[in-house]
Amino acid sequence: MTAVPSMIRAMAITVSNRAAAGVYDDRSGPVLVDLLWASGCQVDGPVVIPDGDAVEDILREAVEARYDVVVTTGGTGLTPQDLTPEMTRRVVDREIPGIAEAVRMAGRDKVPAAILSRGVAGVAGRTLIVNLPGSTGGVRDGMAVLGPVLSHAVDQIGGGDHSRPE
Repeated sequence: MTAVPSMIRAMAITVSNRAAAGVYDDRSGPVLVDLLWASGCQVDGPVVIPDGDAVEDILREAVEARYDVVVTTGGTGLTPQDLTPEMTRRVVDREIPGIAEAVRMAGRDKVPAAILSRGVAGVAGRTLIVNLPGSTGGVRDGMAVLGPVLSHAVDQIGGGDHSRPE
């Protein structure tokens, strides 16, 4: 079994046209950074970018830089400007639908509209990429799902074996 690195290298990305333009401050990105750090990650970001091609570009850069995990917040809704899932699909080699489904279900009892999030999760090279909603609550709910499996997912992506009970 391969050893899990002591610190998972993570990048936090906020996808928001208005925050990128300075219309308002990014609120979900700092929450995401704190929760990634609490999950055992060394975190870069939050990097704030507009939706669209910039998402694909930064995801490709993060994969090339060999981040273990990249988590985005924002851009997963139903408006015509919400393109983060489409940009993410251009980058990932394999989707992990269970993560995205669990993230949607984690928030639905508190916020029924959580099921409208179109976020995806997948693997690009050896990088786990996960889209979370753009609200602080959506980030908290999403990281409550992702945090407990993050280390195992990174290990598996790196070629680790399933752990077996003694």
